[in-house]
Amino acid sequence: MPYRDATSPPRVVLITGATGVIGKAIAHGIAVQGGHEVVLACRNRAKAERTVRDIARESGNPRVRYELVDVSRYTSVTALAARWQGPLHVLINNASTAPRAREETPEGLERVFATNVLGYFWMTQAFADVLARSTPARVVLVASYWAGGLDLDDVQFERRRYDNDAAYRQSKQAERMLARAFADRLRDRGVVVNACHPGDVASALSHSLGFGGSDTPEQSAETPMWLATGPDTGATTGSYFEHMRERSCRFGANREAVEALYQTCQGFAD
Repeated sequence: MPYRDATSPPRVVLITGATGVIGKAIAHGIAVQGGHEVVLACRNRAKAERTVRDIARESGNPRVRYELVDVSRYTSVTALAARWQGPLHVLINNASTAPRAREETPEGLERVFATNVLGYFWMTQAFADVLARSTPARVVLVASYWAGGLDLDDVQFERRRYDNDAAYRQSKQAERMLARAFADRLRDRGVVVNACHPGDVASALSHSLGFGGSDTPEQSAETPMWLATGPDTGATTGSYFEHMRERSCRFGANREAVEALYQTCQGFAD
């Protein structure tokens, strides 16, 4: 579908992990919609430049650009927020990882927790004021149905034996819980926050976990895109979705655990 220009000022969408299979599909799908400026949040400059060129060429949308950020590093996230200019109407937290061996960031944080959980937490927190000034605004947390096993006493696998499947599953549980935590905090500021399962697509991440994928990238992008830009999703906040349908989420329903997770994440914001 070709890009449809719009006369009103564009709604600005920021997508983390935008050079990956799902992130790129989300960015491309939103770029072809009229009235959106798409900003790719990426770690690798060469990949970012290549992806911007591809999306701009294929969509026909000239409003595609990138920002460099490593969401697993607090200082990188806050630096991005500090240099951000103008509004932000939609934040899509999508960047995730699952290395087969335990890795640490330069700050000594276990990489899956730092990227998949703290990255979502830091990005949402750092841009909360900008989003609130840009209302109506939305935050989408790309999580998964493959979720569970969160241990708040050992979020970094310092006591448990590291297993990337276990680390990934606990991170996706945490993301679904953070959707509820931020929804409660941002509801009165005009920002809705929801989590979703994107779909099963073959990617470096799924291969690292030992899975393939039956969905196309475009199919995997449908639900995140719908939550980000769909006309019928703006009133729902703090929920979890699969295949563009709201699903019950026992993780988000446990308010005591949600608050404990939020406070745990807050302890890493320094």
